[in-house]
Amino acid sequence: MKFLALLLLPLGVHAADDPWSVAATRIDPAKYHGVTVANGVLGLVSSPEPMKVADVVLAGAYDTYGRGRVDNILKGFNFMNMTLDVNGQPVNGSTVNNFTQRLDMKSAQLVTDFEVPGKLHVKHTLAALRQLPYSALAVVELTAQADVDVTPASVIESPDVLREVKNLYALIDRPHASIGLTTSVGKSPSGRHTVAASTAFIFENGERAALIHEDWDYNRHWTKFTRHLTKGERYTFAVAGSMLASSQVADPHNEAERLTIYAALEGRARLLAAHQRAWDQLWRSDIVIDGDPAIQRDVRFMLYHLYSFAREGTSDSLSPMGLSGLGYNGHVFWDAELWMYPPLLVLHPELARSMLEYRYQRLDAARRNAFAHGYKGAMFPWESASEGQEATPVWALTGPFQQHITGCVGWAFWKYYQATHDKTWLRERGYPVLKEVADFWASRVERHGPGHYDINNVIGANEWQENIDNNAFTNGMAITVLRYAAQAARELGLAPNPDWEHVADNIPVLTFPDGTTRENRTYDGVPIKQADANLLAYPLNIVVGRERIARDLAYYEKRMSPEGPAMGWSTLATLYARQGDPAKAYAMFQRSYQPNKVGPFGVLAETAGGSNPYFATGAGGTLQTMIFGFGGVDLTDAGVVQRPAVLPTGWKGVRVVRDGAAP
Repeated sequence: MKFLALLLLPLGVHAADDPWSVAATRIDPAKYHGVTVANGVLGLVSSPEPMKVADVVLAGAYDTYGRGRVDNILKGFNFMNMTLDVNGQPVNGSTVNNFTQRLDMKSAQLVTDFEVPGKLHVKHTLAALRQLPYSALAVVELTAQADVDVTPASVIESPDVLREVKNLYALIDRPHASIGLTTSVGKSPSGRHTVAASTAFIFENGERAALIHEDWDYNRHWTKFTRHLTKGERYTFAVAGSMLASSQVADPHNEAERLTIYAALEGRARLLAAHQRAWDQLWRSDIVIDGDPAIQRDVRFMLYHLYSFAREGTSDSLSPMGLSGLGYNGHVFWDAELWMYPPLLVLHPELARSMLEYRYQRLDAARRNAFAHGYKGAMFPWESASEGQEATPVWALTGPFQQHITGCVGWAFWKYYQATHDKTWLRERGYPVLKEVADFWASRVERHGPGHYDINNVIGANEWQENIDNNAFTNGMAITVLRYAAQAARELGLAPNPDWEHVADNIPVLTFPDGTTRENRTYDGVPIKQADANLLAYPLNIVVGRERIARDLAYYEKRMSPEGPAMGWSTLATLYARQGDPAKAYAMFQRSYQPNKVGPFGVLAETAGGSNPYFATGAGGTLQTMIFGFGGVDLTDAGVVQRPAVLPTGWKGVRVVRDGAAP
């Protein structure tokens, strides 16, 4: 699918400093929040310890364990860890100097440099291979500063949650190559899934090292070799690894080993070249800022994470923390559709489509959920995991009551059609979901007469107000998707259910006497967790007109809690930009992410002062400000259209580039 670049203002020459690199400075292991290299399936989180990986996340693998008696994402094998001995002494954080880490966003590689004083310089490069969804690669370059003996080891560690773990080793010997496979296989806590990981060294120039396999207490084993280096000698080797679960393939053990053998025989150069080509393709869609190199880097950092966490051709969606950890149990919320999805839809609709496929494949579960609650159509769960049933812990009332998620799903499906005009997809995927969503809302309203088709007893976007009636965002989203469903039917030459638009016309949006949108029937001005009523102006376009939007902004900005999540501020930023107020928009834009940065890379926490990165939801909101606020981009029935750009002081230009096309 080809797109035109959207030219907002002419661009000059970029700033001289590198807009593609994020470096860790002043690394303090006690205050370290790692950066993730990921390929849309595997996420590898960096560590302050040399050659270590802090955490590994595998998309789509869930089991019932831990918090809440619900499906939680599995903690997989840490299969890309390494150790290094120099002259028989182990290398660790206390024995190295000049330890630095740098994320190269253009190549999606984390580069770690350090020195073993007076003995060795080490460069360790880690990548989750974009072309191989279940595989990763580490490249180690050693430069001897003296005559030394080095013993690198490739280590697999088992997390406590996996049981019946088996550690295996096999040598695949051929005349042209010898591959030592280090493999671990285990069961998920309930036994539902098998998880397997396998690694192998990649040597160059025909080298066949003498490999030694060692086991340690069943939860840790490794393969190692020893090599003598003379002063000044440079030596390079690599480790390829793969991890899968039976949620991906029926036989993850054999497949992990096959994929590792495949990667090993592809070799380092071919693997990295294919990985770079895949990322070059992703970066053909970009946001380019002229006049503010620091913001350019920040924006690219956000794009890098969304690109890393999503993947074309899957049925996986995104959790609030993406593939950066196990936060929120890896569940899928409205964060996916309303916050992370819109930037991806504009820049890479093929990635956005995978997120919709996740919902489509769980449509039957949503139908059963609606039936259980006494409604028609489909009621999507507030927290969704592998099967699409409600995965919210019982003690959290959001599960049965935060029903606006069903509207968010329908909204996202119509937006995909607006962006692509793919009528075949609309017929096969989009309309079946929109129809069920509309049927849900038509059955959900309480019909009390014209203008009073109330939606009572819900939790809105502002989760601090529980079990309230006629919530602004819930009602606004229901109105929107009921009309979208009717529009989708007509687009396909079908007669829509006349009740859908009748219901939409009679759902109230409450206001105070002065015309300010009232968040719910009993709302009295107390502090709010995040934007709720303001979402009716953007992205729903129900509250329109400069005066009315300004009145809502003035009222609710003063009530936004500093303890709320990032996307509340990005909503206000987007609206101020669309109102033509760049100074106010820029202040809200900065507030949407700058206070949420944590060291040493500046990854984003959910809230200012928080410590649960990477909060991809917040990144999605801030990117929406860039695209739909400052950028003036809009999604309409005519497709992706351009409104006047609104640029902060000092910015000379912005381009939203889609699929690399010239302006």
